[in-house]
Parts: sequence; structure tokens; C-alpha cells
Amino acid sequence: MTDHQHPQGFETLAIHAGQEADPRTGAVVPPIYQVSTYKQDGVGGLRGGYEYSRSANPTRTALEECLAALEGGQRGLAFASGLAAEDTLLRTILAPGDHIVIPNDAYGGTFRLFNKVLTRWGVEFSVADTQHPEQVRQALRPNTKAVWVETPSNPLLGVTDIAAVAQIAHQAGALLVVDNTFASPYLQQPLALGADVVVHSTTKYMGGHSDVVGGALVAADAGLGEELAYHQNAMGAVAGPFDSWLVLRGIKTLGVRMDRHTSNAEQVVALLARHPKVTRIYYPGLASHPNHEVAAKQMKAFGGMISFRVEGGEQAAVEVCNQAKLFTLGESLGGVESLIEHPGRMTHASVAGSLLEVPADLVRLSVGIESAEDLVADLAQALDH
Repeated sequence: MTDHQHPQGFETLAIHAGQEADPRTGAVVPPIYQVSTYKQDGVGGLRGGYEYSRSANPTRTALEECLAALEGGQRGLAFASGLAAEDTLLRTILAPGDHIVIPNDAYGGTFRLFNKVLTRWGVEFSVADTQHPEQVRQALRPNTKAVWVETPSNPLLGVTDIAAVAQIAHQAGALLVVDNTFASPYLQQPLALGADVVVHSTTKYMGGHSDVVGGALVAADAGLGEELAYHQNAMGAVAGPFDSWLVLRGIKTLGVRMDRHTSNAEQVVALLARHPKVTRIYYPGLASHPNHEVAAKQMKAFGGMISFRVEGGEQAAVEVCNQAKLFTLGESLGGVESLIEHPGRMTHASVAGSLLEVPADLVRLSVGIESAEDLVADLAQALDH
């Protein structure tokens, strides 16, 4: 890509990796190749390796090369959604009779995929508190093929020591999968800490503008990357060219956005810490967080996601969500605008009654990049109402 010998910085890679100027026109942004098929140079003579856009598309290739560069992996793959990425990964690395360890705090859709879909195909899972590596070790079985980790986790912002769990998984002959959606590769790079595969919902911080749904996998090993690419093509839940272009556009500003998300979140946390109605705050940047030191070691900063609990139980939490004005009541996260939600009734309704059930008085915030003082004022009035 370049003649520079020194390793390039994150922001440079975000803007340039996989995104060389178009050789024909000089366009500095990769074109949207809104095309299904490609003219071949004779039978079997593929021009640039492209034959059909499920198998490969130049816009998606640009995104996939950028994803691999940002996570420091050998192969990046872009999907139609985060769950499409997860499904492809799990059906690549697991077979009927295999076992996987999953976290006791995770996105509700991930749990639903394990609990309602994979179990029907003979895949077993155990739940462990991955914040305590020894609990992961105890959950391992002879047929364990993978350990799944979210860090920070959704919605309780748990932090798992990636290097420690990687060692435990590898000693057992299992892969370590890390969902890096909450941190983004700007704040955390799990492959460098020993993970085998990174998962993203690119809908969130990577896209960053609440205008695209997508997912990604990045593999540390080229061989596993090839297996994933084979299954991606065989199963077909690929990112379309325009969606790929939108995620790539979002990634260019990921670094500066994450800096603002983090600084705004710190000011919101300061408000929550002094508010009498707030009974508990979940944020890795707090010294009181049980794994704060682990977060400080493996993350560049602590990100824009915050959860907290309020006096008065479920109804009080719902009321805070309803009274917020600048914070938009909505699911998802990671966009430039701030969002507020009640996980128990919204994003995590699918874990009700399970080992992953979340507290009824919990509120989750995705702190955006608006003026911090406006966000603090809005949350204060919502709590005081």
C-alpha cells in the first residue's frame, strides 16, 4: 500500500487501508460497485478475481481489507448483520455434539442464537462469568471447541482479561472469540492479546451514523480466515456494496468519534456518580469497577457505553428513559447521536428468565458526540422528573 517502512497508525489505516485511489479515474473514495455479475475474459478468466457479488465485490473487498488492518488480522469478512457474522462463524467452527462456553452477560440476540437456534442442531453451551478466568476453566469440557467473550459486555459493561482467557482456551484446544463491538478496534485489539477471531456489529461504532446494518469477522489465522470465507460464500449473508461503502465511510472517523464518545461519557458518569437516585454505575473507567485495572491494561480508553441502576425499581428506570429528550429512546448503540434504553424490556428481553437476565432497574446509555453539557443537562432533568 505504501513505501513507508514504519508501521502506520490507526487513523492512517482507517482512512487508507484497502482504499487506494481508483487507478482509472483517481477517485479517492472506493466506488460503490452496485453490480451482481462481472464480464469474464473467456471461460474461467476472472478479471481481478470477481465473478459474482455474493462471492466477492470490490466495495466489500475494500471494507474487508480495512477491517483486517484495523484489527491486526489476516482476513476480514463483512456480513449483512452482526448476527449473520456470528452465525457463519459458529457454523464454521462448531458441529453437532460440540460445546462452547458463553458469557453470563452478552447481547440478547447472541444468547438467542445459542439458546434457540444452535441447540436445535446439537450444539451445547455452558454459561460462565468470563470476568473470572477460573470460571471459564471450570466450564470447559472435553468437547469444548470455543470460548465466547464480550468485553466490555452488553449491558453490564463487564471486562474480561482477554490474554488470560485466551491462554485457558488454547490450553484446552479451543478457540477464543471476542465480540469487540463495544470497544471498537480503536480502543481494543483482541487478536494482539491472543484471541483467534473478532466479531463486530458494524452497525454500531464502525458505521457510527445509525444508517447501516452490518457485521464483521476478523481472523488471526489465514487458514481459519479461508474457512470462514468459504462458509460466507456458501451461506450467503454478505454485506451489500452500498452497506459496505457506508461502513467504510464511517470507519474513516472512528478514531476522532471514539475520543469524543469517551470524553462525553466521562462527564455523564460524573453526573451519575453525584446523583442521589442512581444506586449503581457500570463503567470500566471507574476505579470501583471490579476489573478496572484489566480494562486500563487492555483498552486505550473506556468508551461511550454506560449502564446504571436507579432507585424505585423497574418503573423508575422506564420513567427515566421516557423523560429523556436529547437522549433518543431507541435500541442499538454507537451512533453519533445519544441513545437511552431499558435493556430488560428492549435489547435483552430475549434473556428474561435465563442466567443472562438483566436487572429490571437498569438503564443503558450510548453516549453520542453532542455537546457534553447538553447531554448532562438532559439526563439530570430525566432523573429529577
